Amino acid sequence: MAGRRMKASDTTALLVLVRWQRAARLWGMLRLPMASLQPLQADGLLFHKVLGSGRNGGFGLTPSFSHMGLFTVFEQRSRAEAFLHQAPLLSEYRARAAELAWLLLRPYSVRGAWSGFTPQSHAEAPQPDQPIASLTRASIRPTRMSAFWSQSPAAEADLSHAQGCQLSVGLGEAPLLRQATFSLWRSVADMNAYARSGAHLRAIQTAYREAHFSESMFVRFTVLACGGAWQGSALEQPSC
Repeated sequence: MAGRRMKASDTTALLVLVRWQRAARLWGMLRLPMASLQPLQADGLLFHKVLGSGRNGGFGLTPSFSHMGLFTVFEQRSRAEAFLHQAPLLSEYRARAAELAWLLLRPYSVRGAWSGFTPQSHAEAPQPDQPIASLTRASIRPTRMSAFWSQSPAAEADLSHAQGCQLSVGLGEAPLLRQATFSLWRSVADMNAYARSGAHLRAIQTAYREAHFSESMFVRFTVLACGGAWQGSALEQPSC
């Protein structure tokens, strides 16, 4: 799967965020172990990860029993849209969700890999006033776990009130060691202002200087479409 390379203009990511109804939390939690026992199958699917989250969809050490994410990459936008609107799995998600949000995304800047997979990037960068999204994920070395997490609270606090941040969520494949952050921004300038200053910049500099990660991937996306609701707010264009 990692070796497949499609036309840059065709590659499309789909992120689905879910907050389960109370009665469906056990069903939702079981999606994590089931992901390895029954890998997702879909036409045009290149890559996927079923992801847990921190408490209330945040970034802390306490896991959430109600929040989850599904990140997928498809070889064509039409395949991603077909999965979003027609896949039985997502029908089951919707039936059990108290909240569900989705975003169709096109990678335009990619560094690193996720489980050996690197999505193909699109050559066209976004316009200055165009909303963009960011995904940062890392496999943290066990010997660096304490050092990494000591930097997290300050960076999270900065993100929570960063200008232009419209959505942020902490995700992860496994507690403590395989973590990801997804964020949606009003513009490239807003995201750069956060990424290149304050606690986040210090955390990234420390992580690279002290080799916190055994693998990492940083992706920026243009936002093709979005819908649903998250944290009580509708996620609709043109806001995304």
